[in-house]
This record gives sequence, structure tokens and C-alpha cells, in this order.
Amino acid sequence: MNIEAMLDLMSLEEQVSLLAGEDFWTTVAIDRLNIPKIKVTDGPNGARGGGSLVGGVKATCYPVAIALGATWNPDLVAEMGVSLAGQVKSKGASVLLAPTVNIHRSGLNGRNFECYSEDPMLTASLAVAYIKGVQSQGVAAAIKHFAGNESEIERQTMSSDIDERALREIYLPPFEQAVKKAGVMAVMSSYNRLNGTYTSEHSWLLTQVLREQWGFDGIVMSDWFGSHSTAETVNAGLDLEMPGPSRDRGAKLVEAVRQGQVDPGTVRAAAGRILTLLQRVGAFDAAPDLSEHAHDLPQDRALIRRLGAEGAVLLKNEDDVLPLAKSGLRRVAVIGPNSAQARVMGGGSAQINAHYTISPLDGLRAALQGTADIAHAVGCSNGRLAQLFEGAVEARYYKGVGCQGEPVIVVTEQNGEFFWFDLPSSELSLKDFSVRMTGAFTPKENGQHFFGMTNAGLAKLYVDGELVIDGATDWTKGENFFGTANSEIREVRDLRAGRSYTITVEYLSPPPADYGINLTAIRFGVEKVLGDEAIQEAVDTARAADVALVFVGRNGQWDTEGQDLPDMRLPGRQEELIERVSAANPNCIVVLQTGGPVEMPWLDKVRAVLQVWYPGQELGHVVADLLLGDQEPGGRLPQTFPRRLTDNAAITGDPSVYPGKDGHVRYAESVFVGYRHHDARGVEPLFPFGFGLGYTSFRLDAAEASTTIMADSGIEVSVRVANTGARAGADVIQLYVEPTASDIERPVKELRAFAKIALQSGESGTVSLSITPRDLSYYDVELGAFRSLPGRYRLVIGSHAQDRRSTIDIELPQEWRGAVDDRTI
Repeated sequence: MNIEAMLDLMSLEEQVSLLAGEDFWTTVAIDRLNIPKIKVTDGPNGARGGGSLVGGVKATCYPVAIALGATWNPDLVAEMGVSLAGQVKSKGASVLLAPTVNIHRSGLNGRNFECYSEDPMLTASLAVAYIKGVQSQGVAAAIKHFAGNESEIERQTMSSDIDERALREIYLPPFEQAVKKAGVMAVMSSYNRLNGTYTSEHSWLLTQVLREQWGFDGIVMSDWFGSHSTAETVNAGLDLEMPGPSRDRGAKLVEAVRQGQVDPGTVRAAAGRILTLLQRVGAFDAAPDLSEHAHDLPQDRALIRRLGAEGAVLLKNEDDVLPLAKSGLRRVAVIGPNSAQARVMGGGSAQINAHYTISPLDGLRAALQGTADIAHAVGCSNGRLAQLFEGAVEARYYKGVGCQGEPVIVVTEQNGEFFWFDLPSSELSLKDFSVRMTGAFTPKENGQHFFGMTNAGLAKLYVDGELVIDGATDWTKGENFFGTANSEIREVRDLRAGRSYTITVEYLSPPPADYGINLTAIRFGVEKVLGDEAIQEAVDTARAADVALVFVGRNGQWDTEGQDLPDMRLPGRQEELIERVSAANPNCIVVLQTGGPVEMPWLDKVRAVLQVWYPGQELGHVVADLLLGDQEPGGRLPQTFPRRLTDNAAITGDPSVYPGKDGHVRYAESVFVGYRHHDARGVEPLFPFGFGLGYTSFRLDAAEASTTIMADSGIEVSVRVANTGARAGADVIQLYVEPTASDIERPVKELRAFAKIALQSGESGTVSLSITPRDLSYYDVELGAFRSLPGRYRLVIGSHAQDRRSTIDIELPQEWRGAVDDRTI
């Protein structure tokens, strides 16, 4: 199709219509010209489709991004991208809103789990692989969030104040490589301001850097409700306002053109890029089928299981207690709040309705069936919200906000969480509807239970007709549902085991003006109050077992979009649980599930620690594979684990640095993020960047370089690796560059290349690592270029950021400069 000829046939109004969505998930069609609409879908660890944030058609749930970052395996991530593209198509979509490549800055970011790493080189390598995999199947990737969205606190208004050197060296390279190496088709602007200007109307960012310097020729889209103006966004380079219907485009943009505020050529160019995207995803060849269906494939299940194992990081393994020998197990204690619950993903827009989930308890029961007895105890809770009500919920939908008259439609759902992008009947309006939800709860034990509810909109919860929670009177906005719902209200009631209690919730849609963005959602649940007796039960269970497996961490209520973490400690009484269980059973193994680093004051009291993150729907099978030795824990940390929160570069005690003050958060650490900070300031980490143990051992021979004189062609470094252990395994060989002395303060060293190698017992192999003159450089703001000074540089090769197995000194004979508009890397 000839795009320019198509644009010639279009009126200004038609061109403008392409620059905003039709609804929450689709673009606008122009029937007169046979221009179809396409659907986009959230990612990055699955393809949800256009349904509810918490429901809809079932989808495959892959590991979260930090777990992918821990694989250090771009080839495997590319394989996931191919698989994920099939999921996108099964949801009738053509664009995947992923990957997320913001940098792990503070350790407290609510979306830390959704990002790959603290290091831009590792992040970029994995993002390029992910995008290539997705786009090889004719699906567009939309990399996000461009740029400076490293915190969820006041994210829709906060200004991330970042110096240009830090931007060029740390925060922009993943986006840059996505453009130059992967040909990414779409970029999503972030909510925040960057140095005082909203990124959605930041011409330096969207036009000068992205298009003119890097050569990006795809579309730039807003995050949902993340554009705030008409002329400013279009002129800055924002092509697509999402979601629709338009708030700032449409007639407003047509008028802005007629008033001379926007050049008609600017609108034409943006419309042309939208048409080019449609062409690239094949929409003109055959109008997309927007219908959705579940697509559960055995090869996807196997891939998730492999990804989970390759991303799991073994942090401690005293006396090689892992893997556990099945033959030596008679009784296994499975303990902790994450043992029987399948914590497979984080919260927020990354949530999907997984085909199924396997809990660690279920996975171990299946793996040890007929071999060992399993005793289970929860010990304590770790939820930020009440445990979600699970079971049939009859939802009766009414016109108006009174739950009166005959319902328009009656729908039965399977839990107590509702997030409405659309309603189940076209007769209903999101601006004026109500729902009466009814379910039955039968406690398994006598005792006190707490009911909890949070609602974006007004709601009341009744138990057997008694008003228990009033979420309507004096409603105030809190932190849930992206900051549009109230804080959870809890009330305790004494319940009897075996008796059925009727829970009724009446929900009234809110006036949109009360919210800023029109979100309608509710979540309610009930949970037994766990006290000292629950921990004592866990202790008794552990004491009687050969080994105590303690499953602790967080969940998607903590690791979630819309809010940051309060600290880096395990929530609830989990630390106490670990200490008491380990005192009762010396064979105590902790399995961690968090979306980032956590403090470990209990580390010396346990024999092993395995970090499995949120590895997707196969969680329980992955855990069993790893603990019992059927798979190797192949992960290495993509983020430094500090000993304490205050060891982090962003946690200085100055609120202007974190979490922000007066609408600004100042990145005072500049380029000294993560291990760069720990190196430069002499702060010993708990576990260094790149660290991870395995079930075998490796020997690295002295590295060899193709030459020690750096020229434009770069240098190849080869390292011979031998598996000296008794079983197969994999190691990650990492190359860091230590710069020559200069007047510019630079990190002590920076990751510049890595390779993962898998070897059988006794097998050897060679990895090749390439570096170029840019790998020696820093960004010179005054010159507006990357600059490598002449002199001596040291290449450090090892298995983590504090490991120096081998070094090579090289020479750069003359200064090298790399222009920002160089289209190669």
C-alpha cells in the first residue's frame, strides 16, 4: 500500500481521527478508505487482551521481567518473545505493550519486578532479544516507559530530574538499542515529567533524541491517560493518544491546526506513522480478527518451566544442602504464606488471568508422591490486602446507582475482584451503573476473621445482612487501583467453622469528575486472623521434619504498579517465622519470592536461600525441579542486594532524592546506580550484582584478547570455561571495563559484555566477548558526544561484579568520539 497516496485521500479530520484510540484498546478505523482498526494488549509477562484487568479470557503467564533479567540469556528471552507473540494473536491484538526497561534505581519501585535490571547493558541486551522475538511474528512491541519512570510515587505528575550524562549512560541506552538493533515499532511515553516537562510533550526526548538522533521511524503512544495537551503533544512527537475516545485530539486538534498552532504537515506525518504501523503488522493484508480465545500450549508450559529455572538465583547453599536427595526424605515441612498460594506474577497492568497456577505445595506434592510425606503450615500472613474472596460471585448489574429494579444482566464470576474497562451489556454505562454481588463463605476453622474491601467507586459490604464495611460514607482516595480507590477498610468478625455466611456487596459507579481518570473497580476478601498459635504450629511442623522449606516474600499486592514499597523487609511476621523455624530445624531452606532485593537479618540462621521471583504459572513445578535437583538454578542477580535499605544510592535521607519533594525527584546519584554506587562509595553489598550459585563448579582459564590495542573494530576476548563439578550446569561470564584515570568522575567499572555457557560435567567450552570503543566511553555533555580518552583500560572477567578471575590491560592510542546521531552501536 502507498502510504503517501492514502494520506492524499484523507481529510484533515480523518488524519486527526487516527491520532487517538477509539476505546480502551483499539485504534480508529476509517471505513471509507478501508483502513482497519487494530487492538493493543498489555504485557509484559503475558497477553491479557481487552478484558478486565483481573479477569477476561485466560492467557499464558510467563515469568516477570526481573526473573528474565536473572536468566542473563537473550536467546531464551527471544524464544519467549516468539511464544508471547502467539498469545498476543490469540487475543486479537497486533501490538504488545512491552517490554518495560526502566532501571532498578531505588529497590522500592512498585514495578521493580516489571523491569530487567539496574544495568543498562544487561537491560538493553534482553530488551532487544525480547523485541526481536515478538516482532519476528508480525506483532509490534511497544517499549516503555520513555523515560525516567523509576518510581510509582506521584508518577502522573512527578518530575524526574536527571542530568543528561545519566540519561545518556544509564536510562536511555535500552531504548536506544531497541531502536537501533531491534527496530522496535512503537515507544510508549511515561506518565512523569522529565526535567520539568511531561514526557508526552517533550520535544527534546521524542523528536530530537528518539527520531532525529536515533532514527526511530515507528509510533510514539501515550501511556493510558498520560497525555495532557493538544498542540504540545502533537508538536513534540506524540503520535497516538490512548485510550480513546479522545480527550485532547479530535475537534480540538482540528481547531489547533486551523488556528496555526499545529502545522498540517505535522498531523500528516503522525497519521502516516500510524498507517505504517498498520502496514507492518499486516492489518491491510487482512483486517484483524479482534476476537479472543485461550491458547494453552504444551510447548509454552515447557518454556515457562525452563525460564523459571534459568532465572532462579541460588544465593546460599551451606554444605551443598541443595539439591535435596529424594531417597533421604521421609517427612518434609512446607511452611510459609507463599507455600500454598501460587504467587506467579506482580500486580497492576501486568496482571493476566492465567490458564492455571501451580503452588509450591502442589508442585512438591506431585514431585514427592510416594516418596515422602509432606506436612504443611502457613505460619503467618504476608498480605497487604485481605485474602481475595474465592468462589462463585453472582453479579447483578443495574442501570443507575441504586441497585434498583430489574437487573440488566446477571453474571457469575469466580472471585471478589472486579475491574471494569467495559460492562457486560451495551445497555449499561460506566458513568451510571451499580452492581449487587453475592457470594457464600464457609470458614474452615473457628475464630476471628477479617473482612477487607477497597473500591474505586462507592460500595458497602454486608455479612448475613449486617453492614460490616462502609466504603461509601466519607470515602477518600487511597493507594489501591493505581491510586483511584480508597485504602482497604478492614473489620473483624468471629466466625464458626462449617457455617455458610452470605457476603453481599453493593457497588455504585463514581462520578468521573471525582477521579481525574474514570476507573471503576472493587476488591473484597476475607481471611482468618493468624497469631502466635499459627507460628507455633509451623515450628512444631518443622521440628518433626527432615527438612523445613520456608516459602516467604511478597506478592502482587506489594509488588505492584501504582505504589512503591515502604521498605526492603519481609512484610508481616515472616522474619520471626524464619528465625523460629530455623531454630526448630537446622535443615531450614528459604525460598524467596520478591520483585527485588530484600534485607536478610536471618541469613546466617538458614542453610540455603533460593530466590525464584514470580516465575509464572509453572511456579510449583519450577520450585520442585530446583529443590530436588531436576533442574539447575541458572540465575544470576540482575540487581544488587544491599545489606540494608540505606545502602542504596537513592536512599540518602533527603526526600528530594527519594521519594521526591514538591513535585520533583532529583537523581542526585547521577550515573552511580546499583553496583556502580557500591564500588565507588565502598559499600559492601549483601549479594553483588551478577551473583549466583549453582549445583556444580566451573573453572575459568585466563582470558585472551585478539589484540590489546583498541581500534574502531574493537577487541574480541575469549575465555575457556570448564565444568569441574559432578553434574551439568551453566555459568555466566561477565566482562567489566575499568576506565583510565581522568578528571571526570566515572564508575570504578561497568558491565560491557557477558555470555552464558551450559556445559556437561567434565566438558569445556569457549565464550567470546566483544567490546568496542564506545564501551570505554562516558558521555561528555559539553561535546554532546560519547568520549573515550586515550590511555590504558583494564578488562575484568569474572562471574559477578566483585569477582576478578582474569584481567587484561588494553590501550586506546587516541581519543574516540561517538556522535549521538550515529545510527549504529
